[in-house]
Amino acid sequence: MASIGAVDPALHAAVFRGFEDLASHVDLERLARLRPSRKVAPRPPREILIIKLGALGDFIQALGPMPDLRRHHAGDRITLLTTPRYAELAAQTRLFDDILVDRRPKALDLEGWLALRRLFRRGRFDRIYDLQTSDRSGIYAWLLRPGRMPEWSGIVWRCSHPHANPQRDRQHTMDRQAEQLLMAGIYPVSLAPWLPAAGSLPVELAGKRFVVLIPGSSPRHLAKRWPANRYGELAIKLKRAGYLPVLVGVHGEADLGRMIGDTCPDSVDLVGRTDVAALAALVRAAALTVGNDTGATHVAAAGGNPVVVLFSRASDPGLCAPRGKLVHVLMEPDLGDISVETVFAACMAVAATPAK
Repeated sequence: MASIGAVDPALHAAVFRGFEDLASHVDLERLARLRPSRKVAPRPPREILIIKLGALGDFIQALGPMPDLRRHHAGDRITLLTTPRYAELAAQTRLFDDILVDRRPKALDLEGWLALRRLFRRGRFDRIYDLQTSDRSGIYAWLLRPGRMPEWSGIVWRCSHPHANPQRDRQHTMDRQAEQLLMAGIYPVSLAPWLPAAGSLPVELAGKRFVVLIPGSSPRHLAKRWPANRYGELAIKLKRAGYLPVLVGVHGEADLGRMIGDTCPDSVDLVGRTDVAALAALVRAAALTVGNDTGATHVAAAGGNPVVVLFSRASDPGLCAPRGKLVHVLMEPDLGDISVETVFAACMAVAATPAK
């Protein structure tokens, strides 16, 4: 807990880094058993596993420190365990030596759990970075038992490198994972998300100045959605200001795209037609993105261009707001209380802000 609330985290990071360096010169396991070795063999390349399953916004934010993890383990073999949706994007980063796909077996799927256990044991991992830190990834630690437990960075009971901050759930996602990695000897790490160059721009948008609109959110959190008719009215204002409105979302949000398109027929409806890589290409080329608190808006912020994001009482921007070069947060307990004029004014303000 030495790093919690540190005025100069670099000094505290040096303590954790010192233990890392010590482990490269001394067999700490033998020392702990009072059987120190007089000869220390050079450490061979280690097998490293990073666990990050989702959701989309969390996965994008976890990409931020991945280059720092790669540098820290430059001579080691790094494997990522993730879900099918993010495997392609992860491969495009070229940061991982291998990518394993977690099919997320259900509670009673005995065959699925046994297959996952074999996957873990075959890897013979020396260290695991659990950036998911959920109940599910905590269960994964038990799949390694009985037997040798690898070093583990996370919150699993009695793990070797715990994120020992009892207030971790009150930290922003990126601050939390940065502190977790500091306690594993990795500092500094990026506090901003990162996107690999991925996907290609649709032909109909080539050479055009456009704004991406993200009107959806998880169907379990409808309070996170600014009304679709307001997005339609905003699209009209953006078109008059010289921007082509482009709508994105998942297949289940097709009705939102149609509703906005009925209000603003000039908009381009790509709802259900973009995977994560295609979305990344869109937001990198967009003049601006406007969206609700949802994963796609995190992708937009990571793309580096201006973002206006709308928050309701359903979530706390202090804990989960997108991070990027220029992110403007508008918040009202009820999103219906945010007017089209307010959002449009925010769009024009951030669009006119010089890039940092």
